[in-house]
Amino acid sequence: MNLFTFNIVEIILLSSVGLFLIIQAIYYFSLYNQLHIHNKAANDGDLIYETEYPPISVIISARNESENLQKYLPYVLEQDYPEFEVIVINDGSTDESEDVLSVFEEKYTNLYHTFTPDGARYISRKKLAVTLGIKASKHNWLVFTDADCRPASNDWLKLMARNFSPRTDIVLGYSAYEQEKGWFQRKVAFSNLFMSMRYLGFALIDKPYMGIGRNMAYRKELFFKNKGFSSHLNLQRGDDDLFINEAATPFNTRVETSPDAVIRMEPAYSFKSWKEDKVSYLATSHYYHGLQRYWLGFETTSRLLFIAAIIAAIVVGAINMQWIVLGVAVLAYILRYVMQAIIINQTAADFGEKKYYLTLPLFDIIQPLDVLNFKLFRKIRGKADYMKR
Repeated sequence: MNLFTFNIVEIILLSSVGLFLIIQAIYYFSLYNQLHIHNKAANDGDLIYETEYPPISVIISARNESENLQKYLPYVLEQDYPEFEVIVINDGSTDESEDVLSVFEEKYTNLYHTFTPDGARYISRKKLAVTLGIKASKHNWLVFTDADCRPASNDWLKLMARNFSPRTDIVLGYSAYEQEKGWFQRKVAFSNLFMSMRYLGFALIDKPYMGIGRNMAYRKELFFKNKGFSSHLNLQRGDDDLFINEAATPFNTRVETSPDAVIRMEPAYSFKSWKEDKVSYLATSHYYHGLQRYWLGFETTSRLLFIAAIIAAIVVGAINMQWIVLGVAVLAYILRYVMQAIIINQTAADFGEKKYYLTLPLFDIIQPLDVLNFKLFRKIRGKADYMKR
């Protein structure tokens, strides 16, 4: 058999492998590499930052979070920042949250706490809590995080505030789980890293489409200009991603990528709780404006088709003893793996995350399968759990 003579099936497979490899390279170099490029530019002094620090209001909604407030709230209250207040909204807690907050208020003069009315149980309590916190705030710049989170350093607020330029209305930051050992924790960490490379990457190429409330900032005037959460009050979620999806533009959004500005959150202790969080985001992603979610869906599809084409080419090449077909398929897979490993691990290192080598090919397949599983779970469950009640 002439090694350089291919049948129609082999030609189609080789063409598919080459096409999907090119598509994957475009996504990795033009989107997924943006966080590392931005962080390198910041470290090299190539970015322009503000030198003045305006007053800030930090807003935290907490429901039965007494242990986390005791553990993490001091990290926020003791930030090295000229003038800031911390507003904690006690969202109907039945634990000792009220006592913890009262004790902290005696120690920290910049802490203020309020509560959500009991009669508001038929709308999204999180959105009501955030709205009450915003209305109670004294300052125009609002920074958001959660009760089960801690800043990586006491420069978190300064690093977020250096992005508060006159034309900026929104600043998005990176958040990550506390690093724990174990297979499940590694999978969760990879999923979080990859999701961040997507939505923060889009923001860095002037196409912001969502944010995560654990680490973001925006102007109070922007909140009222967009009438708060009025357009999606029928949804239990959306106080962060849907609001940013509506309010963000190519010109008013910046991203902070310093490892000292990372927000670290409590580990996902169970698959069930992590699954609920992912399914909740899927429930609101259906309402996103813009083409970004379709572009990301196309990336996932091209990834799976690339892997399928690689497997098919290897099998056909082995059966037909067409070693060039087999060799090209293996080489294409290696090239993509090297590209992946470099870009993903550079980004992981930028944020102080663990790197992925042996687990990367596995997580590369598991991540879209998990998303498919969550979508099916949501479809079976129905929309009721995510709508007004």
